[in-house]
Amino acid sequence: MSALAPRTDPRVLRTRQLIRDAFIDLIQEIELEKITVNRLAERATINRVTFYLHYRDIPEMLEKMADDMINEIQAILSGVRNQAPSKDMDWSILVKILEHIAENSKFYTVLLASQRVPVFTDRLMNLIIDIITSRSENRDDSSPSPAVNVPKDIAIWYGSSAFIGTIVCWLRNDMPYTPLFLAKQLSLLFRLHHNTNELIDTE
Repeated sequence: MSALAPRTDPRVLRTRQLIRDAFIDLIQEIELEKITVNRLAERATINRVTFYLHYRDIPEMLEKMADDMINEIQAILSGVRNQAPSKDMDWSILVKILEHIAENSKFYTVLLASQRVPVFTDRLMNLIIDIITSRSENRDDSSPSPAVNVPKDIAIWYGSSAFIGTIVCWLRNDMPYTPLFLAKQLSLLFRLHHNTNELIDTE
């Protein structure tokens, strides 16, 4: 158990938050390639040695920050699955994800909407693809056959890209709608396609 203690140590979490905040500030000022450990440590008010206690280098820091982002969203999804009735799950997932993004809007605006650090967009895209794939596979086949069939992978690419694109536009426009309102509109749009089910070729 002691080997896991540093991961939950408040001092460790605080230092990582300082590094994360410093990176978000710097990426708004200079190109990613120009961000060095020295600059990052200085902005975070820590020393280089402290940085290296947490990360091997800048690329590893980005990977772990992306991991943390996905883990936070996965924790939200787990909470929804444990609490929401099946029929309300899609709606609850939308609301909770958007609320989380709104609460961390600076992080997502800089690292997702700016598209200057692709690892974050790529990881989030993969997660949304997994969610849509899982939800579509778990739906029953009792709905009538659609008039037009689109291959499943294309439907999933479309749905995930539309979702990410909407979030990016929402962030870039300073979140003019509340998470609840935006979730409602997305839910209406998804319903137009029967939650992507009508677009999926079941053959």
